[in-house]
Amino acid sequence: MASAAEQLAANLNLGVLSKATELKKRIWFTLAALIVYRIGTYVPVPGVDAAVMADILRQHGGSILGMFDMFTGGALGRMTVFALNIMPYISASIIIQLMSAAVPTLEALKKEGESGRKKLNQYTRYLTVLIAVFQAYGIAVGLEQMQGSFGPAVYDAGLFFRLSCVVTLVGGTMFLMWLGEQITARGVGNGISLIIFAGIVANLPSALVATLELGRTGALSPVFIIAFLLIALAVIAFVVFMERAQRRIPIQYPKRQVGNRMFGGENTHLPLKLNTAGVIPPIFASSLLLLPATFAGFAAADPTADSWLLRVANALAHGQPLYMALYVALIVFFAFFYTAVVFNPTETADNLKKHGGFVPGIRPGQATADYLDRVLTRLTGVGAIYLCIVCLLPEILISQYGVPFYFGGTSLLIIVSVTMDTVAQVQSHLFAHQYEGLIRKARMGGGRGGTPRIR
Repeated sequence: MASAAEQLAANLNLGVLSKATELKKRIWFTLAALIVYRIGTYVPVPGVDAAVMADILRQHGGSILGMFDMFTGGALGRMTVFALNIMPYISASIIIQLMSAAVPTLEALKKEGESGRKKLNQYTRYLTVLIAVFQAYGIAVGLEQMQGSFGPAVYDAGLFFRLSCVVTLVGGTMFLMWLGEQITARGVGNGISLIIFAGIVANLPSALVATLELGRTGALSPVFIIAFLLIALAVIAFVVFMERAQRRIPIQYPKRQVGNRMFGGENTHLPLKLNTAGVIPPIFASSLLLLPATFAGFAAADPTADSWLLRVANALAHGQPLYMALYVALIVFFAFFYTAVVFNPTETADNLKKHGGFVPGIRPGQATADYLDRVLTRLTGVGAIYLCIVCLLPEILISQYGVPFYFGGTSLLIIVSVTMDTVAQVQSHLFAHQYEGLIRKARMGGGRGGTPRIR
C-alpha cells in the first residue's frame, strides 16, 4: 500500500511538473516574440533620415504624431518597418465587426461558429492589407513633404521611394499581425494587446526620465512633478478598482428528484463587469481618429494645401474641443457596441431557461432578457463615463498644464488591463493544472478493491 501511494504521488508530481513546464514554455515564447517586436522597431525604412524624423517628433510630441508614436513604441519617430504597428488590423477589426451587425451575409457567417469565424478573420486580414497600403502611401507622400531642422526627411523622393516605403510598412504590419496570432495561440495572453502593451511600456521609462530631468534643470517645479506622480498612482488605483468592479446577478436552480436522490437547488451568480468592453473602446476610438487626422496632417504639410485641410488638422489636434468631443462620442459608442457584441442578454436568458436556472423575482425567458439588458445598459453607461474620465485626463494635462509628454490615461488603461488579463490567464493555466491533477488522482484511486489504477 505504501509503495502504491508513493507511486501515485510520484505520478501526480510528474504530471504537475510537466504542466508547469508547458506554462513556462508559453511564457518564454511570449517574451521571445515581444523581444523580436522590439528589435523590429529599430530596423529603419530605407531612404528616410532618422535624425530629421526625431526632430519632427520633438516638435510635435503632443500632437497626433506623438500619440501614434506612443502606440508604436517609438517606431514612428525612428521611421522603422513597424511604424504602422498593428493599428491597420485594429481598424479592419472595427469595420468587420460593424459590418457583421449590418450585412446579412457577414451576420450569417458570424453565427456559423468556428468556420464562420475563420472566414471573418480572413476578411479582416484582407482589409488590413488595404488599410495598411492606404496609410503607408499617405506616410510616404507626407515624408516627402516634411522638412526638419537638418533638412528634408527623405534622401531621394520619387516613385521608387514610395513603392519601397509602402512595401516595407505593409510587410511590417502583416508580420506583427502574424506575430500577435502566434502569441495568442502558443503564448500567454492576447497577442495584439501585448504588442500594444510592449510599445507603450517601452516609452514610459524614457518619458519619466525626461520629466525628472526637466525638474532637475528647473523647467518644472518639484511640487508639480510630485503631484503628477501622485495623480498617476491615483489613476492606476482607480483603473484597477473599476476594472475589477462587477454586478453579481443571483441565479437559482430548482431542486429535482431522480429516483431516490435529490439534485439541483444550487445558488450561484452571473457576474457582469462594470466595464464589459475592457480596453477596446479607447483603442478603437484612437484608431478611427488617427485615420482622418493623419491624412489631414500629412496633406496640410504641403504648402499648397487647401485651407480646409489646415482647419481639419488643427481641429483634430490634442486638447481641441472637436477632438475631445469626437473622442468621447467614439468611446461611448464603442463601449455600448462592443458590450452588445460580447454579451447577448437574450441568448443568456435562453441558456438559463434551458438549464432550469432563473433570477429570483424575474420570470424566465424574455422577462429575464429584458432585466439583464436593463442592468447591463446601466453598467455600461457608468463604465463609459469611467473610460471617458481616464482618457480625457491626459488631454487636460497637455492643453492646460503643459505636461511635456503624452501622459496616457489610455496608455495606463491598456497597461493595467492587459496586465490583469495576462495574470488572469496565467492563473487559469495553473488552476487547470491543479484540476487535472485532482481528476487524475480520482481516476487512479478508483480501481477495484481500493487499489490505485495507473493509466
